[in-house]
Amino acid sequence: MKTVRDYQFVSEAERGAVVAIGNFDGIHLGHQAVLDIARGEARRLSAPLGVMTFEPHPRQFFAPDAPPFRLTNAAARAHRLEKLGVDVLYELSFTSALAALTPEGFAQAVLSRGLGVRHVVVGADFHFGAKRAGNVEDLQKFGEKEGFSVSVAQLLERQDQEISSTAIRQALSDGLPRVAAAMLGHWHRIEGTVIRGDQRGRDLGFPTANMALTDLHRPRFGVYAVLVDVLTGPHAGRYHGAASLGLRPTFGGEVPNIETFLFDFRGDLYGAEVSVGLVDFLRPEEKYSDINALIEQMDRDCVQARTILEAL
Repeated sequence: MKTVRDYQFVSEAERGAVVAIGNFDGIHLGHQAVLDIARGEARRLSAPLGVMTFEPHPRQFFAPDAPPFRLTNAAARAHRLEKLGVDVLYELSFTSALAALTPEGFAQAVLSRGLGVRHVVVGADFHFGAKRAGNVEDLQKFGEKEGFSVSVAQLLERQDQEISSTAIRQALSDGLPRVAAAMLGHWHRIEGTVIRGDQRGRDLGFPTANMALTDLHRPRFGVYAVLVDVLTGPHAGRYHGAASLGLRPTFGGEVPNIETFLFDFRGDLYGAEVSVGLVDFLRPEEKYSDINALIEQMDRDCVQARTILEAL
């Protein structure tokens, strides 16, 4: 998959795609429906399949001090889109200049002159241009003028609930990763680089792979049964495990992170890229004054997680 970050500097080989546009945060079933339409149009037109998204997320750009909300960081999103067969990712730098474009200016400068798109696919609630002034009807009108066609994907619902990134965040906040997974079409995953922690887990007999949450949405703090994909390094592969997500109250943690214990694993994961899929919430965080009591609880957590994961 090729990645393009500036619509003004695009090679001829990167032009002429069928492009699905959106933030694709989490790449849930609604996003996948948009991609499916785009994939069909790309085959019909013998054109590359493209996705246009923005970095930073526009919400981060306009409200940099807002609480973390993203379901996926840029790297995880790109990884997932590549798995879904996207040929070109137009991950455009979201700048004040791009934000100031009128809807017609966006259609002309970015979609037509910049990328030379042949077809665009968006969701029914799509808005674009400065102050989100443009809607799907405007996009279709500008497309007729600029020489590209437009398809609109209707919003998906599941059990009378609209599938959205907002609904998925709420399910994760409630400690319901399987409800989130039903809307995502896959396990919610936290991806990142394994960093050095305080190595307390090693001392307790549970060495963990530690990752920062940075600007990601915080699921309910507690212990989870998890599926772990080590993406890089000599230990690449899939493992079962248990993860603690939160502040580590027993040890007075102040910055939330995720610490994952991989079952039956021996090795060094520092610097490796790891993807942790949340399967089931086991229990909330607790503060223990007795370390032996903590170790006994961790043993019980691991037994419970193994049972859950072996049944998948």
